[in-house]
Amino acid sequence: MALCETLMLLLSLPLLLLLNHALADGLTLDIVSLGAKPDGKTDASPVLQTAWAKACDSTGPATIHVPIGTFYVQSGSFNGPCKNNAITIHIDGTLVASSDIQVLAKTKAWIGFKDVNGLSIHGGVIDGKGSGIWDCKHSGNDCPDGARNLEITNAQNVIINGLTSINSQIFNIVVHGCQNVNIQGVKVSDPGDSPNTDGIHVQESSDVTILSSNIGTGDDCISIGPGTTNLWIESVTCGPGHGISIGSLGKSADEPGVKNVTVTSSTFSETTNGVRIKSWGRPSSGFATDIHFQHITLDNVKNPIIIDQDYCPHDKGCPHQDSGVKISDVTYEDIKGTSATEIGVKFDCSPTNPCTGLTLEDIKVTYNDQIAKASCEGAKGTASGVVEPASCLE
Repeated sequence: MALCETLMLLLSLPLLLLLNHALADGLTLDIVSLGAKPDGKTDASPVLQTAWAKACDSTGPATIHVPIGTFYVQSGSFNGPCKNNAITIHIDGTLVASSDIQVLAKTKAWIGFKDVNGLSIHGGVIDGKGSGIWDCKHSGNDCPDGARNLEITNAQNVIINGLTSINSQIFNIVVHGCQNVNIQGVKVSDPGDSPNTDGIHVQESSDVTILSSNIGTGDDCISIGPGTTNLWIESVTCGPGHGISIGSLGKSADEPGVKNVTVTSSTFSETTNGVRIKSWGRPSSGFATDIHFQHITLDNVKNPIIIDQDYCPHDKGCPHQDSGVKISDVTYEDIKGTSATEIGVKFDCSPTNPCTGLTLEDIKVTYNDQIAKASCEGAKGTASGVVEPASCLE
């Protein structure tokens, strides 16, 4: 036994030495040491840009450290490509935006990363101070569109772990045009009436994983846009919000489809929707296929299971048209809980492009202690196990 332990120790020494050497060689940039002030008033944007430039130019791993404290950031745009594939943003403190709605009026994202390979963001709080934008929109005045709290664009091998996003003007976290992104332990908190504040939005990206996150917001907890493939969502708690939505799809006549999406082991509490697929009622080449909703718990959800292919906000640009988006091979398995409305399952599919390959298995949705009802239009598929409400699929 002693000989085995000695051999294991000897074999592990080169790895330990290698790791220690890598850590010793790694560049760490503390923003306070570089001049940032944790007073919540002094703009830390220039310091963050300096730190990013140094980290991006480093040929070895680099860490930008935001220590405990509150740091005002007017805006930050951090672009690659970089000389290394291992930049870590380690946040112990809080980054806050301006409460003046004009400061980011012409900015798409408050904090953005673009063209980076190998980015990790750990911990911390980002506070978009979005109440001014929300109040403006509620009043009906002419307002800026608003800025996203965090946007990752055209990036590869990204980790976002333990980040808290609050009070975003619009979308909280956006993943656009990326590959291999892991989001875990994220918390999103916006009021239930905050407009267009999707928790996490994924579009034109592949191999994205969202795990063990708690999202409460005024729009979709997670929205899945065109061009998304190989998306895995697990152990997400959603509420308040509009649920987890694939779509809206078909806004453009020519757009990429959505393929291989799984939502599993997640909970929806008092949300507008549970698991939803929605498309505009207009011609389109878009599609959604190979979709799996499984092991879902519902608590007083208005539209627990829904496909809406007649999406036409404000009745502009799409009235009296059929959706061209093709929805196929969608599985609903082990979905149970309570509906806030009488219709617990609603499949409103395109008259000219019916939904096909829908599968219901072990479903139980109740309303006022009674089995809810189901409604189907243009929906074809099969049911197995106990399905309540009874399947209305063709």
